[in-house]
Amino acid sequence: MAGALSSEDLAALRDINGTTFLDAAASAGSGAASEAEALQNARRTTSDLSYFLELHIEQGPELEEKKIPIGVVTAVAAPAAIRVSFHGEGGHAGGQLMFRRNDASLAAAELALAVEKAALSTGAIDTVATAGKWSIGPNAINSVPREATLEIDIRDVDEKRRDAVNKKIRDSAAAIAKKRKVKADISTVFSDPPATSDPAVVKAVSDTAAELNLKTLSMPSRAYHDTLFMAQIAPSGMVFIPCKNGWSHRPDEFASEEDIENGVRVLAGAMAKLAGDGSTEESEKKSDTDSIAVNDEL
Repeated sequence: MAGALSSEDLAALRDINGTTFLDAAASAGSGAASEAEALQNARRTTSDLSYFLELHIEQGPELEEKKIPIGVVTAVAAPAAIRVSFHGEGGHAGGQLMFRRNDASLAAAELALAVEKAALSTGAIDTVATAGKWSIGPNAINSVPREATLEIDIRDVDEKRRDAVNKKIRDSAAAIAKKRKVKADISTVFSDPPATSDPAVVKAVSDTAAELNLKTLSMPSRAYHDTLFMAQIAPSGMVFIPCKNGWSHRPDEFASEEDIENGVRVLAGAMAKLAGDGSTEESEKKSDTDSIAVNDEL
């Protein structure tokens, strides 16, 4: 929708089963005959949108711990990801003596600790880095690993600070490879800019929550969201609600009906204010009517 992908990017995408985006879209009812057509159908421009607002669970524990029902998102963190592959020498686990080894997995393990150190070195609570995806070859108990690949996620609301951490991790990978006598290949998976919430959206969300007697907490989003890209084409912002233990992306992810309702009412009220359609009370009436219509359909 924001125009961040090219048709070539889209054509190159595959899921773990090798399914292309176009095939997946067709199975969901899309009539697009090509990646270019699919993008054109989805694309929106600045003239199409006045504002973009997104309601989401926090994906962290702060709102729940502080017993605050609404988070007013001030910025979305800038995510970047790199892939580091170490190439060493394999061999039988019994036959390869320790002093002769060039174990790629140990280089990867050392880099994972360097990732943690680099993130903590900024002293900023908003800097995070994660070595979340690993692969080791040949991945056998009786073989010295000859290959190891890490995919590393680095995030911060401050792009320069994030990029400085990225450089530290890359420098560490090169130094570790030299020390352990393995080869390191380092590549960028993606690197996106942060998004700052539009002041008018922040005010509309805050004012609506106040009218509903709901406490708020101004906070950044440290997770990736659609808003990060939509902010490139429209004034944007987000509303957070609490989730149990801050958990997400897992089967026991949970938000209460009360918190969801609070979020919907704040979202509706903020949208009404930005559209110039009246007070929070009027937007609540519209929201109640809409919810009745949806429930009747269900």
